[in-house]
Amino acid sequence: MPRNWYVLRVQSNREDAVREALEKKAKIEGLEDVILRAVVPTERVSTMKGGRRRVAERKLYPGYVFLELIVSDDGMVAEKAWFTIRETAGVGDFIGTEGKPTPMKSHEVEKLRGEAERGAEEEPSIKIEFQKGDTVKIKEGPFENFDGTIDDVNREKGLVRVIVTIFGRLTPVELEYWQVESI
Repeated sequence: MPRNWYVLRVQSNREDAVREALEKKAKIEGLEDVILRAVVPTERVSTMKGGRRRVAERKLYPGYVFLELIVSDDGMVAEKAWFTIRETAGVGDFIGTEGKPTPMKSHEVEKLRGEAERGAEEEPSIKIEFQKGDTVKIKEGPFENFDGTIDDVNREKGLVRVIVTIFGRLTPVELEYWQVESI
């Protein structure tokens, strides 16, 4: 029987709870051979707070759970599986047209699988929320309490170049991203 991936709209911040509930319900209802997998793709993000580095999981698609289901030859989801999924707390609806779930295309599934695998293996990415031109205040280091403007953001290294006025001259200063804050 064919397998398809579907996108399920769920309540925000309940993605993991819905995934776990679906997995439990599939076992209880004997639908493990129909509801194959429920996936919530995440990435690891590194942030600095109070001078401490924290690594957190961030959902790539907030408000969505991806399901791999066995479907009939005509592409229909089994009725028992359909109602089990729809009756799960926190579940909204399948993404589709006219109340009928639309399966994901193969290239979308490959992208999803790649993101899920990469998220588990990769070093956490650094989350820098500054853009060129932002006005910031330096909160640590020799230029503490100086105001400046972001001139460049190096996301790979976690550095920002800030233009500050020192003795009446514009001077570029390279700092770690966590040493500055938005004004």
